[in-house]
Parts: sequence; structure tokens; C-alpha cells
Amino acid sequence: MSADIDSNMLIIALMIIALLAIAMWLHFRRHETQTLERRFGPEYGRAVEELGSRPKAEAELKARQKRVEQLDIVALQPAEAARFSESWRGLQARFVDNPKGVLADADRLVRELMQKRGYPVGDFERRAADISVDHPTVVEHYRAAHDIALRDERGEVDTEGMRQAVIHYRALFAELLEVQQPKPMREGKLETQS
Repeated sequence: MSADIDSNMLIIALMIIALLAIAMWLHFRRHETQTLERRFGPEYGRAVEELGSRPKAEAELKARQKRVEQLDIVALQPAEAARFSESWRGLQARFVDNPKGVLADADRLVRELMQKRGYPVGDFERRAADISVDHPTVVEHYRAAHDIALRDERGEVDTEGMRQAVIHYRALFAELLEVQQPKPMREGKLETQS
């Protein structure tokens, strides 16, 4: 009888341990999901929809994070930021007088800025995925602008559509135009920090 009680107690204890382990795993997964949802915002939902399941989407988003962590993303030097800003102002001014060709120039300028910051500039989907890691709130602007630019190449976009694309590109451009902040003075020298 005592052996039966001991074996029953052992089985109950093992079941409790197993249930606790499952509960802890479920809590960890829920926390991990919430963390990814907060980090990626609407991009999380887009990935779930595109890939068809949360586990696949979460694996993709984690892979993006890991890939971008390996990159050497840097802020711009003030002179570089000023040059990019001036190029953007010139692009916008050209749009007012002659909107044709401005979308291709805007896309090129955004790619150049991304490259200068340290992002790889492979195919569009890879660029958008990489941008989504550090700039999830503006990646949809990038996708919308790119889509309009592709339609513009086929002659399917009117001036208002081009204007919308420039606005989308500007949102991404402004987000990427991060400037190195100067460090405090040390021994009479001004240093910069990333």
C-alpha cells in the first residue's frame, strides 16, 4: 500500500512539474510574441499574413534582427547629413517644376542614404526587411513609395500619385537621416559619437 502511495505521489509530482514546464514555456512564447509585436508594430501583422502563421513570421522577424545586428549601421557625420538634406531639397524643388523622373531619383537617394548608413542595398524586399528592424514605423512608407515608383515606370501614375510617393519617400528619408551627436569637450577637443 505504501509503495502504491509513493508511486502515485511520484506520478502526481511529475505531472505537476510537466504542467509547470508547459506553463513556463507558454508564458515565454507569449512574452516573446508581445516583444516582437511591440518592436515591429504593423510589420509583425504583415509578416504573419504574408507567411501564413505566427511561428513562421516570428522566425523571419528574428532572422531579420540577427542579420541587422551583424551590420555596421552608423549615424551620418553632420557634413554628410547636410549634403543628403540638400539633395533632398533639390529633388523636391525639381518635382514642383517637372515631376517626371523624380521618383527614380528619390529611390536612388534613399538607397544611397541607406548604403552610407551601412545597410546592404540588395533587392527591394531585403532592403525593406532590413529597414523594418530599426525603423518599423516607416517601412510601410517605403513599400508604398516603391510600389508607386514601379507603377510610374509603366506610366500608370498621375501627378498626385507621384506627390504621394515623394511624401512616402520623405518619411523614410527623414527617419534615416540620423546624425552623429558630438561628444562633450575633453581636453580641448570635440569628439563625435555614434
